[in-house]
Amino acid sequence: MSNAAPIVCDSCPVADRAVCSALAEGDRDELARMGHHRRYARGETIVAAGDAATLCATLTRGAAKMSTIDRDGTERIVALVHPAGMLGQLFAPTATLHVTALTDSEACVFPRADFAAMADARPALARRLLTEVGRELDESRGLIDLISKRQARSRVAALILAFSRAASPAPCHDAAAFDLPLTRGEIAQLLGLTIETVSRMLTALESAGMIARRGSHGIAILDRGALEATAG
Repeated sequence: MSNAAPIVCDSCPVADRAVCSALAEGDRDELARMGHHRRYARGETIVAAGDAATLCATLTRGAAKMSTIDRDGTERIVALVHPAGMLGQLFAPTATLHVTALTDSEACVFPRADFAAMADARPALARRLLTEVGRELDESRGLIDLISKRQARSRVAALILAFSRAASPAPCHDAAAFDLPLTRGEIAQLLGLTIETVSRMLTALESAGMIARRGSHGIAILDRGALEATAG
C-alpha cells in the first residue's frame, strides 16, 4: 500500500481509548510492529462487502460509515465509526458490510490472524474486544432509537448530539463545535428523511438559537439543554 507507514503509538490521538490500550507497553509495541498506519481519502472504500476478512483496524482520525447496498443500488447506513472504533466486522470470516471513509481518515491496520493470536495470548486484550463489541451493540441500538423518533426535528437534534459526543477526545464532555461527517444526503438517508427536510430542520434549530452553522459542514452547539430537550 503506497500510503502505509509505521505505527507510532506515542503520537496516537486515541491511544488511551482504543482496544490496544488494554495492553502493557511491550505488548502494544509488539502489536504495532505487526501492522501499519494508513490514510484514507474521503469517500474511499476501506472494506468492501464480499471481501475476505484478512485485516482488522482501529480508526484513529476521521469518521467512517458501515453500510449495505441493495441490488437496486440503494445504500443503507447501518453504523457510524468514530475515532477509537474498530473498522469492519472483527469476528466475521467474510465482510458483509461496506466500510467507507466519510472524511479524510486514518487507521492502524493489522493482519487479522496476528491480531487474533495476540488476543488469544493476552486476556486483557480479549476482554477489551468484548467490551468494544458491547459498545458497538449499544451504539447500534441508539441508532435504531434515533431513526425511530417520530419528529424529524427530534431525529436531526439527536444526530447532532451523537456527533458532538463522537467528536470529543475526552469521555467526560462533548464537543461544542465540530464538523458534520455526513452530507445532507447521507443524513437524510440515515434518518429516513428527505434532503429538503434535513435542511429545514437545521435551519429551524439554528433559528431557535440551539446551534450555529459554520460553513458547509461546521456546527456549533449554542444551547445544549434545549437541543437535548428537542432530541427527546
